[in-house]
Amino acid sequence: MNTMTRDSKKTLVVIPTYNEIENLPELVEGVFQYLPECEILIIDDDSPDGTGRWCDEYARTDRRLTCLHREGKLGLGSALLAAMRFALENDYTFTMTMDADLSHPPRYLPDILAKIEAAEKPPVDVVIGSRYVPGGTIRGWSLWRRLMSFAVNFFSRLLLGLKVRDCSSGFRCYRTKVLTCIESGQIRSKGYSFEEEILWQLHRQGASFAEIPFTFVDRGKGTTKINVKEAVVAGGVILALAFDRLSGCCRKQKTDPC
Repeated sequence: MNTMTRDSKKTLVVIPTYNEIENLPELVEGVFQYLPECEILIIDDDSPDGTGRWCDEYARTDRRLTCLHREGKLGLGSALLAAMRFALENDYTFTMTMDADLSHPPRYLPDILAKIEAAEKPPVDVVIGSRYVPGGTIRGWSLWRRLMSFAVNFFSRLLLGLKVRDCSSGFRCYRTKVLTCIESGQIRSKGYSFEEEILWQLHRQGASFAEIPFTFVDRGKGTTKINVKEAVVAGGVILALAFDRLSGCCRKQKTDPC
């Protein structure tokens, strides 16, 4: 795959971090290799391993990277909400999100961006790097992780009416203007279930979605943040959203995204 050479400064790549010093330098290098004119926003939750300090040192020599420091481990959902506010306030056209553990290979970034930039009618509002469409694969997961992911995605589609195959993938690109649809005060999830909840919020506003396959590779360094507690919390959020949907509290309000 060729490195993208056209102007992509309008694109913000968001990477939430907590104790990712072993992975982040390689990831940042990879992102700038494939999207050299993008900008990166690191949102660090006061990592004790020096991740935030490394970001500050890097940012002093390369202004394409910005680090937002937060006091304590506040969760993935709140990190991504903060990133979306940052993208809207700074007029980025596209907002891409990815994990810091190298499970989302940067070589797929140009393909994801090209899909959302394609001259399609109607245009696509969200492009998801998907493990569950033809061509997508997972490497290195245990049977338990596969079953947990299958259950989350199955019930997200069944209970929330989502049409995408990979509702829980955090490897995404949003057309930033559709994020104005999000009512942040109504977001329940502070953790990983944010990924499903944000899709549901956008779906009911009429946003359009597309998926492209990628190969997910389980982290080789550091410690995963996914555990049984996160799975239970995600299930609770999905059930609460399903109740809202069925009770008519949160109807789909329009056919075109705001």
